[in-house]
Amino acid sequence: MLVKNNDMSRGNIRNILLIQLGDIGDVVWATPTFRAVKKAYPDANISVLLRGDFGSLLEADPHIHKTFEVKRYKGNLLKKAKKQIKFIRDLRGEHFDLVFDLRSDDRGAYMAFLTGAPIRVALLYSGFKLRNRFFTHLADPTPPKERIYGAAEQSLLVVRGFGINTEDGIPNLWISEKVGKSVKQLLNGEGVTVVSRWITLNPFSRWQYKEWGYEKWVRIVDWLWEKYGISTVIVGAPEEKEKSINIVNKCSGRIYNLTGSTTLDELAGVLSLSSLHIGVDSAAPQIAAAVGTPTITIYGPSVWSEWAPLGEMHSVITPDCNCAPCHRKGCNDSGISKCLEELTVDKVKGAVQEFLDHNSKIPVRSIP
Repeated sequence: MLVKNNDMSRGNIRNILLIQLGDIGDVVWATPTFRAVKKAYPDANISVLLRGDFGSLLEADPHIHKTFEVKRYKGNLLKKAKKQIKFIRDLRGEHFDLVFDLRSDDRGAYMAFLTGAPIRVALLYSGFKLRNRFFTHLADPTPPKERIYGAAEQSLLVVRGFGINTEDGIPNLWISEKVGKSVKQLLNGEGVTVVSRWITLNPFSRWQYKEWGYEKWVRIVDWLWEKYGISTVIVGAPEEKEKSINIVNKCSGRIYNLTGSTTLDELAGVLSLSSLHIGVDSAAPQIAAAVGTPTITIYGPSVWSEWAPLGEMHSVITPDCNCAPCHRKGCNDSGISKCLEELTVDKVKGAVQEFLDHNSKIPVRSIP
């Protein structure tokens, strides 16, 4: 059934679940959808189903009642099965009236069906006929006449088809008082709070073909310290700790290493205090922008117009070649992007300098 109008009385909808089983960046870009649904159903409880340990990122969001996390359980087959069954029972125990699946994968369709919700909504995909059967309502995926930039539209398209409209497509994340205190302790312990001006840097990506040369980042860190007296705080996931140590050890400029030292919500807290975030196409610039921090992001093969943070305080750096973006996982899917290898340090310096020149007095942010 194609959704043309919201054919359910909104007064009957009390519990809503939004399923977003994408990566961290997908979750951040879905926050405008969470807000739009809450605005449309102000008296309903809005819950979100996520992957892994992503729930902490939304813990302080005033629009969200509860988060659920799909995890990879440990143990033998029987133990895993028991935990899965308990998880499904917990979901069904919420008695959801309405479920939105914000992606197109099979896992989201299964989870939507298992909730037992009487109304289950997703986009109609002509090539996924079996998946479509898991839903009671299918939203027309016809794109708007005028292109709407930003990855938020991928989620908003689902709820728009159910009669929920919004022009607000800017992601927002909230930092709780608890996280603020833990971040302050962390920064105090590393000595960052005594520094007058500092920025954050994330040179890592889940996909190596999106990364810029680590030795080039060393030159950027040293230049920032020598020319501007700006310290750098490097951030990243625990599995990137060793790579970050190699970068730090080669820097002569002042740099602090928080790689692997923060939870996801604490990372958001650190980024919220940064005067500027510089890095590559990854979750970090999405989180930074969502907490109000300016960003400069390097893009190579991927489409920056879809994923780059929106707004005048955010900028992107792209290679000087005709083949980018190529939508490939490196040149000929080799995992190596020559366009990024050829991107010069001077071009990145130029983008950073332009920002600094227009913001000569970088504000020193503080934790309340």
